[in-house]
Amino acid sequence: MGAQDIFCTFQVLIKKALLQVAGKSGQQVLVSDGAVDVPKDLKFGDMSSNIAMVFAKKIGIPPRELAEDIAAILRNDDRILSVNIAGPGFINWFLRPEYVKKRLAAIIVSDDVGDKKFGFQNIGKGKKVNIEYVSANPTGPLHAGHARGAVVGDVLANMLRSVGYDVTREYYINDAGNQINMLARSVYHRYCEQLGRDIGALPSDCYSGEYVSEIAQALVSKYGNKFLDQNENEWASLFKQFSVQNQMAIIKRDLADLGVHHDIFTSESSLIEKGLVKEMIKFLQDKGFVYKGVLTPPKGKVVDDWEPREQTLFKSTAFGDEIDRPLLKSDGFWTYFASDIAYHRDKFCRGYDILIDFWGADHGGYVKRMEAAVEAIANKKLKVKICQLVKFIRDGKDVKMSKRAGAFITLRDVLDAVGRDVIRFIMLTRRDDVVLDFDFTQVVEKSRDNPVFYIQYAHARICSVFRQYKEFFGVDFDVDAAKNANLSLLSSEEELGQIKLLLRWPRLLKTAVLALEPHKIVFYLQEVAVGLHVLWNAGKNNLALRFINPNDKVETAARLALLYATKTVVSLGFEIIGIEPVEELR
Repeated sequence: MGAQDIFCTFQVLIKKALLQVAGKSGQQVLVSDGAVDVPKDLKFGDMSSNIAMVFAKKIGIPPRELAEDIAAILRNDDRILSVNIAGPGFINWFLRPEYVKKRLAAIIVSDDVGDKKFGFQNIGKGKKVNIEYVSANPTGPLHAGHARGAVVGDVLANMLRSVGYDVTREYYINDAGNQINMLARSVYHRYCEQLGRDIGALPSDCYSGEYVSEIAQALVSKYGNKFLDQNENEWASLFKQFSVQNQMAIIKRDLADLGVHHDIFTSESSLIEKGLVKEMIKFLQDKGFVYKGVLTPPKGKVVDDWEPREQTLFKSTAFGDEIDRPLLKSDGFWTYFASDIAYHRDKFCRGYDILIDFWGADHGGYVKRMEAAVEAIANKKLKVKICQLVKFIRDGKDVKMSKRAGAFITLRDVLDAVGRDVIRFIMLTRRDDVVLDFDFTQVVEKSRDNPVFYIQYAHARICSVFRQYKEFFGVDFDVDAAKNANLSLLSSEEELGQIKLLLRWPRLLKTAVLALEPHKIVFYLQEVAVGLHVLWNAGKNNLALRFINPNDKVETAARLALLYATKTVVSLGFEIIGIEPVEELR
């Protein structure tokens, strides 16, 4: 399917040209992938390459001179209209309109072949990838901010799968440790309250949301007053298990309604019970990466896991971390870090080639130590993506969130307010490492300022044109009509610009996958929508450019073939980001 990517086609051409010039100079050059991309400013060309600057020193020819030699060869290719050199040696070229229009047919044909979707190349070649995302503590419902990691992780999984990776989506359940203990105690207080006891004010570290009372009520319904006035060791285990199961059921339901599904749910407590943490400790001890020692106090800042006592430590500094990290707490329980190392080792033992983790903004300081641990256990690199905060705005004011205080917007609240597709789209309208504003008012507006509406409007407009075609000509405009259209009739600047934009889809998808950047899909779809609306407005201003000419079915078919290709690419983008394209906006 690489033939669909015209950038690959011209990458081969420019590499051959470089080798031809290098041969004349007597130099042997090993050429890997020479960069061919879209110029930052399209006035310079349809494509651009920096290959002359990359290889000038190796070949022994000044960059601009080498660029001129390569350009002379490119000018002999009948697919290229013109070539120019810019700056220190950038090679830019424009494609012939005839070639551009011919390549449009590849998009239309691909829509008629189920397993060969346009741009879905086999880059991954079956490599096994594990993507862990969401993994929120089951101490309450998912808050609205969790939607960002959920959507970004899910869309990245779709992207990787579309280009040939064997992807597993995983959720890590943090069901061990003090937060779960505190949840169980919070539920017990409400359990006693449900049974008529005056519990007074809850301790400050308890969870106080309404969901805690709902868990307690469920326990009363099932067990009555069986645990009233009992010691904690009599009810703690059951209350923890019951509370976690209750919250995970709600979490899974809300994620499903967001269109997010995980293949595997792995429990932290099960890793500990199976002895995988002890097994990991021994594995690292045998490699010389675990020792007993006392950490020196950190200078200039507070580190939450520093204690002035002898501890079991992981030699994190051997892999670039600033200090070694504790694995065992003073109470005899494993640190979260120890469990996390065991968890990642378990994933590698399950046969994954690549591990990708999506974490919240508050975990940025945890990245270096986890990268060090993965390098120690598997001699591989962990890919960590940090999703920055989402600022929810209602009536012009920021909405504050605190799960423990119970004052937060849940994912369910946002799903009920705006729906799945709006959430999924908006969460991709910024890079995941940038804070995102989610304005409840703006996301439901039917205006250009609402990016969801703007792109859906483009798709709906195309569908409306197809309906008009049927009214005028009595038949549907289908894939066969698009395949048989005379594409040579497309000649306006707007039409050629839209075709070139559509032909960038395979390269855009590949670039987004390799950079692990799902937002690039939405940014591209916004460009495609702009191009479609430009075509629409061109027809309003010039009757000769209208999509439908009732007196010329052949010309109409050519224009609708371009719309068909646009609709195909938009639908593929929507498929990856997991939203439904609409055919009519009401």
